[in-house]
Amino acid sequence: MKDFSLYLITDRHQTGGRELTDVVRQSLDGGVRAVQLREKDLSGAEVHRLALELRTLTRGYGARLMVNDRLDIALAAEADGVQLGINSLPVVVARRLLGRHITIGYSAHAIDEALRAQGDGADFITFSPIYHTPSKAAYGEPCGVRKLAEAASVLDIPVIALGGIGQTNIIDALSANVQGIAVISAILAAADPRAAAASLLKKIEEYAQHP
Repeated sequence: MKDFSLYLITDRHQTGGRELTDVVRQSLDGGVRAVQLREKDLSGAEVHRLALELRTLTRGYGARLMVNDRLDIALAAEADGVQLGINSLPVVVARRLLGRHITIGYSAHAIDEALRAQGDGADFITFSPIYHTPSKAAYGEPCGVRKLAEAASVLDIPVIALGGIGQTNIIDALSANVQGIAVISAILAAADPRAAAASLLKKIEEYAQHP
């Protein structure tokens, strides 16, 4: 899961008017090696077009591409995997359709949900929201680092922290013994996405050496 130590999730509404592909390219320049295409308000045709663009881009950097929810688009774009959630096709069904060579991530907001996804065949979990963030407000109050640490301790598959994580609190999230950090605005909304990505990765690498 080294590629997912810093997992970028897309939201073109947070780029400040810049082209999403340009911002993703800058993040890849900064060291990001896993990107999730998550543009829920676009049509299937538009998501497919973006997926093809991002597949070409990520492949050039040796980076992973995940597609949120849409198994068909992930397969059509030759993505590395899909990110599923509570309203998606069940993990067990997706695994049967995709086989073992496609990575399945699952977005969980509670430990029992995460354990169920693990049992159904998910490869990793994003656990959220850790801190307050508008993108996860619908899922209730932030769970905090203590609940994150509990999830990481009971799950056998990697746990990636998500929700309101940025430059100032990333070490706090890493202290929960997670395998990665997922971000949206910390990179996409940054004035310099390349520098933001590089700084986050430096903090991750330094913490791994001296927790």
